[in-house]
Amino acid sequence: MKSLLNHLSHLYLFQEVIRLGSFQAAATQCDLPRSSVSKKIQQLEEHIGQRLIQRSTRKLSLTEAGMSLLQASQPLKKMIEDSQRVMEDLDLTPSGKVKISSSSLIGQNYLLPLFEQLRKQYPNISLELSLSDTYVDLIEEQVDIAIRIGDLPSSSLVARKIGEHRWGWYASPTYLQERNAPIHPDELKDHQCMLFKNNSITLDHWFFKQANGDTKSIKVASQINTDNGQALVEMARLGLGIIMIDPLYVQKEVEAKTLIPVLTDWSNPDTYPINLVCLGRNYRSRATTSIWEALSLVLNFD
Repeated sequence: MKSLLNHLSHLYLFQEVIRLGSFQAAATQCDLPRSSVSKKIQQLEEHIGQRLIQRSTRKLSLTEAGMSLLQASQPLKKMIEDSQRVMEDLDLTPSGKVKISSSSLIGQNYLLPLFEQLRKQYPNISLELSLSDTYVDLIEEQVDIAIRIGDLPSSSLVARKIGEHRWGWYASPTYLQERNAPIHPDELKDHQCMLFKNNSITLDHWFFKQANGDTKSIKVASQINTDNGQALVEMARLGLGIIMIDPLYVQKEVEAKTLIPVLTDWSNPDTYPINLVCLGRNYRSRATTSIWEALSLVLNFD
């Protein structure tokens, strides 16, 4: 006998016809036209080469071949029903792994505090947090969700803006006690400035704008560089020099007065969008969509 693999749906309909007692009842149950059910049963009989059901105006009855096939195929119905329950459970309860990528400062200050609530809300989802201050390719690194700063190139990524990235200048009280706080950007040449630097960027050009519109651009010389934002904040807190960083990332330090704003009569004119990004809907799991939507509701850096 030829393989029945291409006729499993026909076999399931055959079982439903017998279970419900009529072609019409099976058609209604499976949301199909009656003619389609009758045709598929006929195709199954043609494939097997024997009549399975004796039809009459009053009732249906199984042939000997039909009885044998019904008994042999009973596990199919249970398998389909069990599979359907699994699919429904997956649909109702998102599960799987979601990998989230962000800079070290955003991850430690804003994402980690959310993990307890996310785990309570989605206990069947495993969370993986990747902290890096370098560019991460979502597809290559198998990242599901990322927080990125700056304009995104047109791509398959979906982005939701969650804030604006700005700049400020900060130093510790210890550092400022040893040196006079700078009043004008030109005075930075007499100070120890610390820079963020990695393989792709070096933030050694600091831009300043006064309320009256005056602007300055200073190329900063530094003897201390790092590719980690958290380390940059910690070095400033330890009194090693002045840093330029988003005020968002040093709120706790400013409130605790372990870092103090300097050059407050000036601002940096450059701002960049902060985006929550992920792959398009056709490329992400239900678990990813659930975490994406949850983060979209609570992350706001404005």
